[in-house]
Amino acid sequence: MTDMQSRGAQAMPSMPRHVAIIMDGNNRWARARGLSSAQGHRAGVESLRAVIRRAAQRRIEALTLFAFSSENWRRPSAEVSALMELFMLVLKREVKKLHDNDIRLSIIGDRQRFSLSLQRQMARAEDLTQHNAGLHLIVAANYGGRWDIAGAARRLAQRVADGELAPAAIDEAALNDEICLHDEPPVDLCIRTSGEQRISNFLLWQLAYAEFVFAPELWPDFDAAAFDAAMDAFHRRQRRFGMTQQQIEVSGA
Repeated sequence: MTDMQSRGAQAMPSMPRHVAIIMDGNNRWARARGLSSAQGHRAGVESLRAVIRRAAQRRIEALTLFAFSSENWRRPSAEVSALMELFMLVLKREVKKLHDNDIRLSIIGDRQRFSLSLQRQMARAEDLTQHNAGLHLIVAANYGGRWDIAGAARRLAQRVADGELAPAAIDEAALNDEICLHDEPPVDLCIRTSGEQRISNFLLWQLAYAEFVFAPELWPDFDAAAFDAAMDAFHRRQRRFGMTQQQIEVSGA
């Protein structure tokens, strides 16, 4: 039995080790209240704080948040500018709190398109928290699952071209080692808020065996209680990892 199957033999997992969240619905929340998109995104920061706090309380090992996708650059320029300003503000204001609570911050994605000042702020936040041992908070910014996989394939191809790697040696494990989050536990649970049921190019490789919860709340309405509800839903799932129910029942006997 493989390691993944061994994990699957636990039919009723009590707690996910790694949770990923697609934070969706800020714009719709704002429009329903006659507010600007920027105000909706600012309201979403409160949910961000609540969820990070709750994840840390529940001893989640890793929490990955989809903050800004590679496709989000297509949004109106005013909204993108407001998002960049908010990202900078949140990094400046929140990183000390994260550090004080033993939370480690990492940012994944292609940073080259961000301003140099924002790139420097990202690096400072990561440097400050890099030795913390509590929750690992991972923010996906200018991230796309296809970008992630293509980059991994390109790096493996370069190793083959350099004579460091034989093509026959490229397997799932080799590709996984080049993918973002390869040193984290596999994603156990992916939550998307706002009722939408798609993954929008988020962690395409890493979500292969994740459980999904599509929460009805718009992101600014998603709080600690909603997070707990998603944890409860995960607890009720039977994770098979390709096995049959009978195999799981025998393994758990």
